[in-house]
Amino acid sequence: MKIIDILNKRNMSLSFEVFPPKKESTLESVMEVTEEIAASHPAFMSVTYGAGGGTSRYTMEIARNIMEKHQVPTLAHLTCVSSSREMVRSKIEEMKSMGIRNVMALRGDLTPELAASDPAGWDYRYAVELIRELKESGDFCIGAACYPEVHPDSPNQKEDLLHIKEKVDAGAEFLTTQMVFDNNLFFNFLYKLREVGVTVPVLPGIMPITNANQVERAIKLSGSFMPQRFKSIVDYFGSDPDAMKQAGIAYATDQIIDLYANGITNVHVYSMNKPDVAKAILQNLSDILGKDFNR
Repeated sequence: MKIIDILNKRNMSLSFEVFPPKKESTLESVMEVTEEIAASHPAFMSVTYGAGGGTSRYTMEIARNIMEKHQVPTLAHLTCVSSSREMVRSKIEEMKSMGIRNVMALRGDLTPELAASDPAGWDYRYAVELIRELKESGDFCIGAACYPEVHPDSPNQKEDLLHIKEKVDAGAEFLTTQMVFDNNLFFNFLYKLREVGVTVPVLPGIMPITNANQVERAIKLSGSFMPQRFKSIVDYFGSDPDAMKQAGIAYATDQIIDLYANGITNVHVYSMNKPDVAKAILQNLSDILGKDFNR
């Protein structure tokens, strides 16, 4: 099933993101946790693609495994900036052969070597180039990323919004945001997107912070604004792992409920390969989503 068909149903849904292992030796254990999340039958699951494409083979394997064993639609990430055109085309053909039809088209993080090199020698500089290639290469449902608090490489939000529109015009059918901890930032961003003519579904990305050490990494990865209410939770419960985990799940659940209550029907959760966290959130929302997740 294509992700856009799920999003267009206008039913409230929840999806989860998982990531592949860096080493083959841990592939089996990662498969197990991704299957455990899939067993709860979320709307869909996305599988990330490691920096530099180093885990791309595992991305495809995990995505196919989830589809075949649990019939859960999957969204495979694909990055382009560190890849040659031949490599990207090879990955596209591999996805076709595996039956993967949903792709998250991303530029990808710049490695130190790439950042220091001349962009004129790159086959791809922007995600929009990958989106165009995917659009020409087959019947893919294409997603793209967006930053409610401005992409770190954009000089201002006005320019960033125009780049997002360019990706949609090129063929992106839906957008998923970087992690957001303040829903008001998301609602404001959504309003600005609609103002520039971006009308595709936009999924807010929610990350449950279940230990205090995640905070610094989350800020580094996304530059996300941490509201004082959330900082107070980390300050008070951060030294107690069990309490912090429960508080983090409660905070994320509260965000999701607020989004649903304000008309956002599809929410994406960065579950960080943690089945217990994914299941706890689903169970908190069981009556809202109309399903029993207590398995």
